[in-house]
Amino acid sequence: MKEIGKRLKYLREGIGVSQEKLAKMLGTTQSSINRYEKGQTEMPIELFRKYADLFDVSLDYIFGRADVPEGKLYNYHPDLPPDKEEMRRFLEMCFEPGTPANMKLKESLFRIMDEKEED
Repeated sequence: MKEIGKRLKYLREGIGVSQEKLAKMLGTTQSSINRYEKGQTEMPIELFRKYADLFDVSLDYIFGRADVPEGKLYNYHPDLPPDKEEMRRFLEMCFEPGTPANMKLKESLFRIMDEKEED
């Protein structure tokens, strides 16, 4: 917990804000921020997410699992299902219905998938 607290403090000081101001930004109290930074108490998971979003860092960085703020410990490369219809169903599930940007991206992926099969 001490390592996490050091990272939280480093992030806060990196943008030059006080514990009080950060607490307001995250919807918590200054005393809570102080305890988290000193490693005296565990922080709720939702607050970890808020930190990661606010400071644009990975949770791996906050937890001390990576030394680069945007770093990750692993790269996941799933095997693509061999069945074309199964892949289409998977892509359908990945995108929120009715969102124009998502529709365009989904259509591009379908087109790429079809072109790849033709090769």
